[in-house]
Amino acid sequence: MTIEEKIENIFPAETAVPDAARLAPLEQKEYLINGKIKNWTGARHEVFSPVSLRGKNGAARARLGSYPLMTEKEALEALDAAADAYDEGRGLWPTLGVEARIARMEDFVRRMKEKRAEVVNLLMWEIGKSLEDSAKEFDRTVEYIVDTINALKDLDRTSSRLSVAQGIIAQIKRAPLGVVLCMGPYNYPLNETFTTLIPAILMGNTVVFKPPKYGVLLHRPLLEAFRDSFPEGVVNTLYGEGRKIIGPLMKTGKVNVLAFIGSSKVADILKQQHPKPHRLRCVLGLDAKNAGIILPDADIDQAVEECLAGALSFNGQRCTALKILFVHRSVLGEFTGKLVAAIENLPLGMPWEPKVKLTPLPEDDKIPYLAEVIADAKEHGAKVINECGGLTNGNFVYPAVVCPAGDKMRLWREEQFGPVIPVAPFSDISEPLKYVVDSDFGQQVSVFGRDMDKIAPMLDTLVNQVCRVNINSQCQRGPDIFPFTGRKDSAEGTLSVSDALRVFSIRTLVAAKESDANKALIRGILRGRKSKFLSTDFIL
Repeated sequence: MTIEEKIENIFPAETAVPDAARLAPLEQKEYLINGKIKNWTGARHEVFSPVSLRGKNGAARARLGSYPLMTEKEALEALDAAADAYDEGRGLWPTLGVEARIARMEDFVRRMKEKRAEVVNLLMWEIGKSLEDSAKEFDRTVEYIVDTINALKDLDRTSSRLSVAQGIIAQIKRAPLGVVLCMGPYNYPLNETFTTLIPAILMGNTVVFKPPKYGVLLHRPLLEAFRDSFPEGVVNTLYGEGRKIIGPLMKTGKVNVLAFIGSSKVADILKQQHPKPHRLRCVLGLDAKNAGIILPDADIDQAVEECLAGALSFNGQRCTALKILFVHRSVLGEFTGKLVAAIENLPLGMPWEPKVKLTPLPEDDKIPYLAEVIADAKEHGAKVINECGGLTNGNFVYPAVVCPAGDKMRLWREEQFGPVIPVAPFSDISEPLKYVVDSDFGQQVSVFGRDMDKIAPMLDTLVNQVCRVNINSQCQRGPDIFPFTGRKDSAEGTLSVSDALRVFSIRTLVAAKESDANKALIRGILRGRKSKFLSTDFIL
């Protein structure tokens, strides 16, 4: 079967869906506010999968269910619940000891694991992510929570002693910041959402949590776990149109931390809506246009393998994806030839099919957008050099390799966030380096080559432009113990297992002059275990 025929016949009949992958529509009416799961009776948003199924009337996108379209009233109710639970730092959760907060989070993880199959299946259907990758996302998220708990134990252990300096006795620990508004991205609606949500909760903050536009229903199975594991008001959920319910929250000034993963334009709007922006802590994962640079002495086979995964894993819908490739002219023909051949060998199909790599896209407006940027590239002298590149069927878009990419094209500067690979030939290394320097984004870059004398000076330039330089490997986030951030318009704040705990808290201390009276006072508080903060308890 030709590639065109595979694309034409990509969507199966309804009866061909395996029993294990079948999904009954989930009509979500529930939302969590102030420790209570409430029933929604208002307007609802219909959820359709990027997957189409062929029935008696032809192919149509599978309906997955619906979720509440909440209003400003419910949004403010959720915010007030979080603010009341925090109670200016006097609430149960922010004053609870670290060990007790950890115990609650461990209870949540146990409950979460029980919902694995349900969450994974919803994740697969909602965003078109392969079953294998959906399962990996769930398991990686659980692992992340466990690692974060362990990191918090280490952090607290180092703070379990008093310091004495220049006649001052002090204990330095980390304290929560307040109410966190948490919004994650659709491409990793579970994992990346939880990389901000979990450390925010663990550090004693209270949270208002809005799932992304795509990937909402998969959070429904966890509502009871949130309700039963944490005190009232610690976790509150919102559903609906962001522009209608998030703006009013920001305008109240009650949001202390904005944890947002999405576009820099939206982040700027949200920040500007806060009446006291200097009081707003922001943890932002934003746009990226990560470049791959293939030097003349690169191992071409290795470079192709890494660039293929970097550009097309989850159809290129990753902030860490390689979104433009600079290839030295001396190896351009060999590299592009092998890249095109490798793409032709990628299995395309439905997300439940074993080893599938190319699946339908969840964003409805992404299909015409990708067609626009490909057409724009052609108008400026580029060609689609692989067979069927850019061919669509429903929400499926076959990868397109566009070459040569130039600075007049939209693909040069815009983050395509999809299966389009612009290839820019270069003769002098100053060309790709200038691109990275001039770019509005500064997340990561990949360099492929073997000559240490050429690579070493490049590293010294690139580390001052991006926050991670990958040698002979694709751009990526993990391992989660490594810092994950970006320069310029790509990020604000640093995430990793340990960094996230710090970014959702602030160093604070209790201090006293080293007098006999103060020593007796502090000794009495410690021995009587009268304070959760001033304590030398050691977590085992």
